[in-house]
Amino acid sequence: MMIPDLYEIFLRYPSVQTDSRKIKPGDIFFALKGLNFNGNQFARRAIDLGAAYCVCDEITDIRDDRIIMTDNVLTTLQQLAKFHREQFTIPFIAITGSNGKTTTKELVHAVLSERLKCCTTMGNLNNHIGIPLTLLSLKNDAEIAVIEMGANHIGEIEGYCKYVLPTHGLITNCGKAHLEGFGSEEGVIKAKGELYDYLGATDGIIFINNDYSYLAERSAGVKHKISYGSADSEFTGVSRPGGPFLTVEITKGAVKDLIQTKLAGQYNLPNVLSAVCIGKTFGVPDEKIKEALENYTPSNNRSQIISHGNNTVILDAYNANPSSMKVAVENFAAMPSENKILILGGMMELGKESIAEHHALIDLVEHYKWHKIVVTGEDFTELPSGILQFNSSEDIATWFREQQFENATILIKGSRSMEMEKILDPASANR
Repeated sequence: MMIPDLYEIFLRYPSVQTDSRKIKPGDIFFALKGLNFNGNQFARRAIDLGAAYCVCDEITDIRDDRIIMTDNVLTTLQQLAKFHREQFTIPFIAITGSNGKTTTKELVHAVLSERLKCCTTMGNLNNHIGIPLTLLSLKNDAEIAVIEMGANHIGEIEGYCKYVLPTHGLITNCGKAHLEGFGSEEGVIKAKGELYDYLGATDGIIFINNDYSYLAERSAGVKHKISYGSADSEFTGVSRPGGPFLTVEITKGAVKDLIQTKLAGQYNLPNVLSAVCIGKTFGVPDEKIKEALENYTPSNNRSQIISHGNNTVILDAYNANPSSMKVAVENFAAMPSENKILILGGMMELGKESIAEHHALIDLVEHYKWHKIVVTGEDFTELPSGILQFNSSEDIATWFREQQFENATILIKGSRSMEMEKILDPASANR
């Protein structure tokens, strides 16, 4: 079946599903395959649950007009998403980077939604499956779209651009993330910069953080740029000291005012400034930008500040790499708090550099004074005396409950697979 024909079906049944367990009547089921699953095997279940059609690439024993055969289900999903994307003439803003891209995407969406009907990536559906699903969720009344792009190897962002067709783009930063796939920080810059390459070739616009010289160098081929940063930019701002939440003072480009966020950490300053920059570019009034940023509450273990008894917990356990760990530890060390407890989980996807990067993190940690230092992760090796090491976050949870800390400030950070949020879950140690 040709993509235009499939698109006619999609217009009648505009709900796409890739998990047969979540099928609702009228969905189109795309039977994707992976290393440990084969969606073709669940076509019958999808039909029984009421799927309008099933797109498959392996012959099944089902004889049903609702089975659509194709050479490759994933490719078909992406081509359908591109065809749907091509029906829109609205701005499409692509966001990528090593750290902060999901928070930036959420802040930008919150600001733009004050004036426009804004469609954005749900959660962190930012890969080769999630991005097409986001595109296919676009409704006819959408006025602007914000698409998050994750990547762990060279060529991935370039591939996404072929069906997202962004008109605008933003790289939050480039750091030591996914080194196993990128090879080096230079590889990260090259890979993330594929977004700049696309926008330069298509006469698009980038929003660029002028505080990072490597972004300026990588964007040399892009004609249209709108800048933000702490200085020497069209939109500038600085962080102001205060409590655990980030306070931002806008110093140029918008009404000079203080924005009291609910975000933890000065490292979120560029994320806030990018949202101000993009909001102003698309005509959101200053007072609405301020209101949106002050009302935004982080979730899903990202820069959350949580009261736990009479303790204050900074939970930043969605992801971790050497770059984000460094700024999180330094920010925590600078906070005017007593009785600080540092709980760190291992950093994933660092390849042959992993043990060295974990050693470097411990060297950084030892520059500061802490009440307790606790770690989990097999790449934390040869630890200095005084640092507590546990086999898992569940084991830390048991220890944590037994300590009965009072008036402590606690940073919990680690890669997603370490499940560091379980430390705050009383039931986790019993599972």
